[in-house]
Amino acid sequence: MTHVRRWIVLGLVAAIAACSTAPTRKPARPRPDVSLSRIQASGDGREIVMYSLGLLGVGYQFGGSNPDAGLDCSGMAAFIYKNAVGVTLPHNAAEIASRTREIDRGALKAGDLVFFNTMNRRYSHMGIYIGDNKFVHAPRTNSVIRVDSLDNSYFAARYDGARAVLN
Repeated sequence: MTHVRRWIVLGLVAAIAACSTAPTRKPARPRPDVSLSRIQASGDGREIVMYSLGLLGVGYQFGGSNPDAGLDCSGMAAFIYKNAVGVTLPHNAAEIASRTREIDRGALKAGDLVFFNTMNRRYSHMGIYIGDNKFVHAPRTNSVIRVDSLDNSYFAARYDGARAVLN
């Protein structure tokens, strides 16, 4: 093979190699900051927790009502309850609060709802309690569904109560 042909072949091989790339992978969803072994849940509560944890890492979208497009806090709760236990909830945190039963913080069970005053009005944010003093929520624009603690100073200062949907 001549010297010129060798350079042409090497150039073609390099061009072909440059065109092949590793398949793109979606970024891994963050692991929940919760020990599943410490969650005391059974029946419907367990189904709700499992659906909640399955949505970790899904993007926030104001007004979002499905995981493909993104979810906001009340859209997340409505999606989870509908798919986990067949309960239809409105897509509004304050409206959900008005249709559910108030419970003491000490009576929280996995699957119950927790509410926060984050916009200078009651029930402006919500999440789903998963046990071990933790909850899953869709916090804000440019974020993802995640697990936080009720003891987190931001949420502790804005805690607005707990409510139950199920008996």
